Amino acid sequence: MILATLDTVLKYAACHPGLLRGIQFLQDTTPGSLADGKHEIDSQRLFAICAHEQGRDRDGAVLEVHRKFIDIQYVVSGSEFIGWKPLGNCQQLKQAYNSETDLQFFADRPSSWFEVAPQSVAIFFPEDAHAPLAGTGDVHKIVIKVAVG
Repeated sequence: MILATLDTVLKYAACHPGLLRGIQFLQDTTPGSLADGKHEIDSQRLFAICAHEQGRDRDGAVLEVHRKFIDIQYVVSGSEFIGWKPLGNCQQLKQAYNSETDLQFFADRPSSWFEVAPQSVAIFFPEDAHAPLAGTGDVHKIVIKVAVG
């Protein structure tokens, strides 16, 4: 997991080849002007999902993991709180992995909570279980999905 601001996150782009293109998309776009929905960057290998959502608070946020994609979660406005726990420490399966949605859920509680402020990004790899929307109020965010392989 990586937490950084949009202007400092490029130094982590070497972690995976697709991260650079995802980060550049955010830097080259006016994120607040994107319409809600899916925006293809490189077909199904790299795309953005823009959404306005309501926080669920910590009790409503569920740990999720992805196998096929890395998440670059960028907060446009609002205050996003996310829980985190290493996938290897998750023991309470809530929903089995669904390859079509690339989602698996756990009932474990996160071991850490952190705020992702506006103009900041959190990057989650397949080994990072994360519980997004753990705050309250409106959150405008963009999630860049980067294919792992």
